[in-house]
Amino acid sequence: MSQDREAMLYGLGAVALWSTVATAFKLALEQMSPLELVWLAALVSWLLIGVLMWRQGKLREALTTGWRGGWRTALWAGLMNPVGYYLVLFGAYARLPGQEAMALNYTWALAMAFLAVPILAQRLTRIDVAAGLIAYAGVWTIATRGEIFDVAFADPLGVGLALGSTLLWALYWLLNARDPRAPLVAQWQNFSIALPVLTLLVAFGPGFGNFIGASANPQALMAGIYVGLCEMGIAFVLWQLAVHKVSRTAKVSNLIFLSPPISLTLLHFIVGEPILTSTLAGLVLILAGLGLQQLQKAPAELSRST
Repeated sequence: MSQDREAMLYGLGAVALWSTVATAFKLALEQMSPLELVWLAALVSWLLIGVLMWRQGKLREALTTGWRGGWRTALWAGLMNPVGYYLVLFGAYARLPGQEAMALNYTWALAMAFLAVPILAQRLTRIDVAAGLIAYAGVWTIATRGEIFDVAFADPLGVGLALGSTLLWALYWLLNARDPRAPLVAQWQNFSIALPVLTLLVAFGPGFGNFIGASANPQALMAGIYVGLCEMGIAFVLWQLAVHKVSRTAKVSNLIFLSPPISLTLLHFIVGEPILTSTLAGLVLILAGLGLQQLQKAPAELSRST
């Protein structure tokens, strides 16, 4: 099997898993709070990646690297992701239909292009501006549920949380653009910082009743484990393998456009959400904006940007 074909299979595997997480989020949040879900999913992902690094002989390296070798970066990066990002994202999913939260979250790539101007001193092109106008027209369509001339959003806080998650995600990756750590090492160190913080928040908040003792909720436990394994763990590893093996990153980066229609289908048949016309129209505009943005990138530039 050629490396490109192997990379495409890894990429398809990651996209297949990511396509299920909107459904998993909604099912999990029926059983627990966003904070409980973040804590359990982060714990599962931290354990999984720790085992993978141990098998690769990298765990000691991650543990013994000095303050300047990675832990200083992990101190703030772990508070952004998973703590800040997933608390905000799950807060959006708890308030909005899964289809709306999922579609709005897809604008993170455009948020990254706009934030790169002040952070990395990059310049916006006309295509960036046009892509942003098209995609955020889709955001407006979804946020108003098709009543585009009505500024009264159905759930302004939920929409704000969904868009806020895109800003946090874009900001996280921009600030990590020059992070020299290997991806698995960085993920594990970040989660090592985040877990004690999340544990304290759960202990002084909702508690661990959903997971321990007579009141433990098996459905909540399984949902959180699935999110940790698939969203934060296995999909992350598969995508990293795809990006590192492929000859041209554009070949796998475009696979992400397969995820939204699959996510909508799963939300409809498993969660029972009726697919809103406004969501479909808004999602088409968002994907059109993202596609336009990608068209301007040369293959070499795409490779450097991921």
